[in-house]
Amino acid sequence: MNQNGPGWHNEPPTPVDKVPTRDEVFGFLNALRDSGVTNMFGAAPYIIEEFGINRYEANRFLVQWMDSFKRD
Repeated sequence: MNQNGPGWHNEPPTPVDKVPTRDEVFGFLNALRDSGVTNMFGAAPYIIEEFGINRYEANRFLVQWMDSFKRD
């Protein structure tokens, strides 16, 4: 049995030179939202497919993007 448990914790890290910029991902997410293809809570697989990054990085970008809409 894996001591780390199931899920994305076991995925290999995305190489630093392959991580897209915040602006690239945010632009993609804005276009994805405008397209209406998915509810944005389900956008991580689209980020993974588009940029070839792992689920952890995709979710990190998605949370940052969602946080950018918060009002103070």
